[in-house]
Amino acid sequence: MPTVPFAPDVFTWPADEPQLIGSRCGVCAAVTFPEQPSCPRCGSVEMARRLFPRRGTLIAWTTQEFLPKAPYAGGETQETFKPFGVGLVQLGDEIRVEGRLTESDPEKLHSGGEVELTIIPFREDGDTQVVTFAFKPV
Repeated sequence: MPTVPFAPDVFTWPADEPQLIGSRCGVCAAVTFPEQPSCPRCGSVEMARRLFPRRGTLIAWTTQEFLPKAPYAGGETQETFKPFGVGLVQLGDEIRVEGRLTESDPEKLHSGGEVELTIIPFREDGDTQVVTFAFKPV
């Protein structure tokens, strides 16, 4: 089954060690995720692509206990939905990214814990598997 990312240019794909793709302003040094064509701080178009570290620190987290409302495009239904973790992850000293966690058990998650970027299935679209990024505890 062919595999594609949920959106272009959010993470490197295919890749054995995927990284999130962002940008950094050449004028004011603002860092963005995902990659932006212009700076949200100063308006400059001098944005350079930036790959973020794969590992980071879990700052805060919660669990998604119910099926998200539209426009959520995951493949679950009310019957197949399983709760998942969502966390705020500090990547290096530049940026914090919110993302799905591979773990939802509160006993296995803690603020300050190390996490690593991974790619997980998101949904099937016909005969194609759509993947997204998530962070897994290390």
